[in-house]
Amino acid sequence: MAVQPYLFFNGRCDEAIEFYQKAVGAEVMMLMRFKEMPDQSMVRPETAEKIMHARLQVGDAIVLVSDGMCTGGEQKFEGFSLTLSLDSVEEVDRRFNALAEGGQVRMPLDKTFFSPRFGMLTDKFGVGWIVLVEA
Repeated sequence: MAVQPYLFFNGRCDEAIEFYQKAVGAEVMMLMRFKEMPDQSMVRPETAEKIMHARLQVGDAIVLVSDGMCTGGEQKFEGFSLTLSLDSVEEVDRRFNALAEGGQVRMPLDKTFFSPRFGMLTDKFGVGWIVLVEA
C-alpha cells in the first residue's frame, strides 16, 4: 500500500511539472491530457491541452498531478507540506533554493537539533515544502 499526494494546479500543471523537473529532478512517468479522454463531450475546447493526470517520480516517491477543473484563480494548498529528505547539506541548499525561486521562505535554512540543515518554504505554486538532511 502507498499513500501518494495528488496536487491540482488549476490550469498551471505544465508549468509546475517543468519547475519540479528543474528544482527536484522530477521525472514524468505518465501524462494524459484532457483531449485524450474517450468521451470528448466532457472536454471543453479551452481545456483540451491541459493535463488530466500525470505521475511524477521524485526520488523514491510518486507525486500525482493534474490541472484539475481549470477554473482559474489561485490554487490553495493548505494543511500539509511535502518533505524532501536529502543526504547532504549541499544538496539541501541547492534544492531549497531552487524550490524557493518565486516562492516564499517560511523558515530559512539553518542547523537544528535534529538536522544539520532544515528549512521550510512555499513554492511559487503555493505548495509547502520542508527540506532537510535526514539525520
